[in-house]
Amino acid sequence: MKKIIPSYIRVPLIFAIVFAALEFFIDSGDRPAFIKFPMVSLFLLVFLFLLIAIEVVVNAVDKVTYHLLTDDQKKQLDDAQSLPFTEGKFYQGIMSKLTRSKAVEQEADVMLDHDYDGIRELDNVLPPWWVYLFYATIVFAAVYLIRFHVMGDYTQAQEFDKEVELANIEIAKNAAASPDDMNIDKVTLLTDAESIAKGKEIFTNTCAACHKPDGGGSVGPNLTDEFWINGGGIKNVFKVITDGSPNNPSMVAWKNTLKPTDIQKIASYVLSLQGSKPAGGKAAEGEKWVEDAAPKADAAVTATDSTKTAEVPAK
Repeated sequence: MKKIIPSYIRVPLIFAIVFAALEFFIDSGDRPAFIKFPMVSLFLLVFLFLLIAIEVVVNAVDKVTYHLLTDDQKKQLDDAQSLPFTEGKFYQGIMSKLTRSKAVEQEADVMLDHDYDGIRELDNVLPPWWVYLFYATIVFAAVYLIRFHVMGDYTQAQEFDKEVELANIEIAKNAAASPDDMNIDKVTLLTDAESIAKGKEIFTNTCAACHKPDGGGSVGPNLTDEFWINGGGIKNVFKVITDGSPNNPSMVAWKNTLKPTDIQKIASYVLSLQGSKPAGGKAAEGEKWVEDAAPKADAAVTATDSTKTAEVPAK
C-alpha cells in the first residue's frame, strides 16, 4: 500500500535520526563517534541494511496485496499516486530494479514444472541488491586478506596497545583538567553520610568479590573485626587499597583504576564496618589494632591489647 511518506524520504530520515542520536549520546571527544569507534560504524551499516531490507520486503508484500484488490480499489490507489509525497512511478522503478521480481500476470513465464501438492515453484532470479551485497562481502574479504595476512598490516595486539595508549592519554588529560591531590599524608577519615554511601557503592563494585558485600571476607580477610594484616586506621587502609598488600598478592593496587579521593571514601566505609559482625564472617587474621597507638604509614609499630604487645606491620 502507498505510504504518506515515501521510502526514499522515510529511510534517510530514520537513519539520520539514529545517526544524530548516537553522535549526541556517545562522548567521542573531538572526533565523530562513527570514526573513533569502529563498532558504531558497523552498527550504522547493519542498521541501514536492515532498513533497506525491510523496505524491499514491504514493497514485495504491497505488490502482492495490490493484485488482491478489486478494480475500484486499484483505481483509488492509482489515483493516490498523483498526490504529493506519495510513492509514484519513480520509486516503483527503483524497487523494480532492486528486486527484479515478476508481476503476478507474468508468473507463468517463470513457473517451473515442479508440483508439490498443488504448490508450484517460481524460478525468480536472486534480488540484485542481495547479489551486489554478496559481491561486496567478497571484495571486503579479499582486501582484508591482502591487507592483514599478505601485506602484514597491524595485528589485533598492536591495535589493542594503540587503543590503550590513547586511553592513557585521555586519562592524563582528564587528570590534568581536574587534579586529585589526595595522598597518604593528607588523607583523613570521612564520616559524613554522602561519603560513606559513595564508598559503599564503589566497595560493592570493586571489593565485594573478595571481601563480600558486608565486609565479612571470602578470598580476602574479614574487614569488620579489629585485627589487621597490614595495620588498621585510615592511613594504612588507604595505602593498602592504593598500593596493594605486601602480605597478600591477591590484594592488588587500585591506584591506576580509582581516584585517590574515591579510595579515601572506600577506606572510610571499610572502617565504618568495624564491629558490625556480619553472619558467616571469616576468622580474625593479623594482629589487633589499637587506634590510639596508630603509627604513620610505612612504619612498624607496637600495638597493645588486653593481654599482649604485638608487632603490627603497617600498610
